[in-house]
Amino acid sequence: MNLNLCRQCRLAVISLLLLQTSIATAQQDTLKITAAGSEKIFLQNNLSILAANYNIDANQALIRQAKSWDNPMISTDQNIYDRQDGFFQHGQTAGQVFVQVSELIRTAGKRNKLAQLATDNTSISVAQFDDLVRTLRNVLFGDLIEIDHQLKIKRVYDAEINELQKLVTGMDEQLRNGNISEKEDIRIKALLFSLQNELVNADTQLIILQSEVRFLLNKKDSSFILPVFHYYLPDLIGASLPSEPVLLKMADSSRPDLAIARTQLGYQKHNLVYQKALAKADITVGTEYDQHSSYAPDYVGLAVSFPLNIINRNKGNISAAGFAVKQQEALLDLQFSKVENDIFSAVKRVRFFQQVNNLEQLEFSRRYDIVFQNMLKSYQQRQISLLEFIDFADAYKDTRLKLLEQHTGLIKAIADLNYEAGRDVVILNN
Repeated sequence: MNLNLCRQCRLAVISLLLLQTSIATAQQDTLKITAAGSEKIFLQNNLSILAANYNIDANQALIRQAKSWDNPMISTDQNIYDRQDGFFQHGQTAGQVFVQVSELIRTAGKRNKLAQLATDNTSISVAQFDDLVRTLRNVLFGDLIEIDHQLKIKRVYDAEINELQKLVTGMDEQLRNGNISEKEDIRIKALLFSLQNELVNADTQLIILQSEVRFLLNKKDSSFILPVFHYYLPDLIGASLPSEPVLLKMADSSRPDLAIARTQLGYQKHNLVYQKALAKADITVGTEYDQHSSYAPDYVGLAVSFPLNIINRNKGNISAAGFAVKQQEALLDLQFSKVENDIFSAVKRVRFFQQVNNLEQLEFSRRYDIVFQNMLKSYQQRQISLLEFIDFADAYKDTRLKLLEQHTGLIKAIADLNYEAGRDVVILNN
């Protein structure tokens, strides 16, 4: 039974090593990139951003269209046949020709007001573009942080696996010499197998993250994207934060979602003015020529027409526009409240992780690595038991991973605060 278990462990270890080898081979072509460098590629290549740019261009074209005058209208009427003179007879005493040229004159500044609405739409599209860039940049930066985190997890596993593999190699010889039991040999190999199996989870996460980053950067090759950060963790732990009112002021002037809400309120107010202007009658002015049907031959006259706004005075649209203004005012207040809540929450998270992470903890992490090496040597020299070593190895791995989780939690909290404030409060993306 023990021999079968040993063979199963060996096969599992070999399969895991083959998987690690294939992943390592795929990662040989590595693209090292800083956060700032990835942002530059992102702004140049991201397809969503390129598509949103065209929306701005389209709205700017609509501004020019809104400012254009209406085309003049021409209408004509002439005889084809009459019983006295036959077909197409025109002269001093025969035939009839009527020609009218007219132009619509929009009153109450409707053209300028319509152009203002188009300008508001363009401003909204620009703010929406900025918000899209801000959101996608945050997703990209978050993925890079998580890739860095998963790579650090891999280094923890790789370091412990490497030491255990050396130990297993030596134990095989000890087992052949009869110095250790088969049970002890299998237990160490089972620990090694467990670590290698857990390492596969980190590699799986990296595959998913790499795919998303390549999509955001529109990278067509299969190179492994290696994020390079230049922050210094002790500086982040001791970084001072602006007060909440200062952060709110930053967000108020920087966040594009607030700019969208404000511009939409401006649009609704301008639309109310425009709807009131539509209640004013437009005038059509023109001139007309009549050859024979008027009281005098070759009549030339002035034509003026306008609707009598008695029945329809656009009251429904004016009322709806007024309610839209009130609705947008409420939505702007709601958006500002959300921003305020998001900033307060982000500040609390940063301060919490600054308290959780401290310089003493960093020193403890360094010393813990040394203790692990000493425990490994002690087990090799038979100074501690197998159970003591396995318990310590499990505790060492769990503690290192928890420390990494706390460090990454601080990085992510700072990134979230920068996102909520609309600008870098604490510099991370050098």
